[in-house]
Amino acid sequence: MDFHTILGLLIGFGLIVTAIVLGGSPTAFIDTPSIVIVLGGTVAVTMVSFSFREMTRANMAVFLVLFRRTDDAADVGSQLLELAETARKQGILALQKVLSQFEREPFLHRAMQMVSDGTPGNDVERIMRKEISSMRSRHAQSVGVFRRAAEVSPAMGLIGTLVGLVQMLGGLDDPSTIGPAMAVALLTTFYGAVLANMVFAPLATKLERKSVAETLLNEIYVTAAASIGRQENPRRLEMLLNTLLPPAERIVHFD
Repeated sequence: MDFHTILGLLIGFGLIVTAIVLGGSPTAFIDTPSIVIVLGGTVAVTMVSFSFREMTRANMAVFLVLFRRTDDAADVGSQLLELAETARKQGILALQKVLSQFEREPFLHRAMQMVSDGTPGNDVERIMRKEISSMRSRHAQSVGVFRRAAEVSPAMGLIGTLVGLVQMLGGLDDPSTIGPAMAVALLTTFYGAVLANMVFAPLATKLERKSVAETLLNEIYVTAAASIGRQENPRRLEMLLNTLLPPAERIVHFD
């Protein structure tokens, strides 16, 4: 589980709730019409820009962000170098004995399955890089959904504010309607700002970072699988992997 994301959300909303409780009645910040305008309007307008399938995929991506941690690239690289040494000493067929270890990483499993089946390294690299490109496109769509929602929710808050002001001005002859109308006017702006700046925009940024990290891992997988398929010296693979890693995280596997 990615505790940093969950902890950040809990602290952010906890501070707002604390300020509300210390400042007065919490029920004053709950208004059903405002919630309907902001949440319903944000979902509806976002659906105009994206298909239902793309929005569902974005929601699933958030689930992965919250409940799946990305492996450390340097550790993965070291493990793949050990695997390359095994394949170098015992032959490509030795990979079939360890394929079950890669089931948690479907991308790596497919790459190593092709290598163990005798697919040339260059073909493995070409096929898997196309899959990386497709994956990045899907990730960009998911990020776009939340970016769009972050843009729309403050606008829906503004629309709700205008609705509340119109209702308030139209009911000046009845003082009992001024309070509820003013609540709609103010709370819709509040809800829109909170959703945009504390939920949608941070999640979009987190998805972008996760996409970059996952792309790096997949690049490492492809590089290792192609090198093993070409039966290259593992020392050369170490140099190739280090070109993908930041200087502080580069691998020193061979003395």
